[in-house]
Amino acid sequence: MNEEWKLRIEKVINNNIISTRDKQGVELVVMGRGIGFGKKPGSEVVEKKIEKVFRLENMDNKEQFKERLASFPIEHIRLSTDIISYARESLEIKLNQNVYLTLTDHISYALERHQKGLYFNNVLYDEVKLFYPLEYSVGRYALELIEERTGNRLEEDESASIALHIINGELNATMGTTFFMIKMMREMMEIIEKNISMPEGRNYPRNRLVSDLKQLANRLVSEKPLRGRRDERLYQFVEENYMQEYEMIDGINHYIEEKYHCSMTEEEKIYLTLNIKRMKDLYVC
Repeated sequence: MNEEWKLRIEKVINNNIISTRDKQGVELVVMGRGIGFGKKPGSEVVEKKIEKVFRLENMDNKEQFKERLASFPIEHIRLSTDIISYARESLEIKLNQNVYLTLTDHISYALERHQKGLYFNNVLYDEVKLFYPLEYSVGRYALELIEERTGNRLEEDESASIALHIINGELNATMGTTFFMIKMMREMMEIIEKNISMPEGRNYPRNRLVSDLKQLANRLVSEKPLRGRRDERLYQFVEENYMQEYEMIDGINHYIEEKYHCSMTEEEKIYLTLNIKRMKDLYVC
């Protein structure tokens, strides 16, 4: 009769973190208070102590992941794990596993700065609220959770900073790439709004434009940019009817080419031109 298969410790990383392998031989890092205390390789993993399992399949720098995870207080790992779980469930998104490290690191550093009375503004606070309102709401939730667990109320700007880590995990991007993308979206938005010249006291729904710019910017900073194929009939229609709007979009394209070294496809320019024309007709006239 076969003995029931059980998780066994491969390595004790610290008292609260161990490594093991699943039935398929994939390495797992398991977190739980006291899960590694007094244990040795080969010991059975106490399942009731398991709080979080990290699956290290297809992950580069596995040892670095384990070392960094072990360097954080378990309370801070719990915080980031609960925030990430909330983001996944409420936004219905997938997140890169590295977000556990980057967010935990950020929370630890933010709490340390707060306790020392050191405050820093997030220069992209307004942009995060505008372009990523759902992720920003996760940041707001995080502030409440951190205060509840630690008694420390972090500054409001931290809601945007935490949101940026969620965005990074969502896009599988680095912080530098996300900053780059949001900055580009903001500048494109500013040029469009300046050229549209909305009448005083009139508002327009930004949601469609925000969605268009997010999709465009995400494509522009991707590693495999698309190659657009110009639709001659549609281009002719735009040239005859919406040339003013097209020239504005073409001007934005020249701007991002010079500043960011990336370029829209012809289809992207046409699509954005049509949406700008529709917005002007509905909310400016």
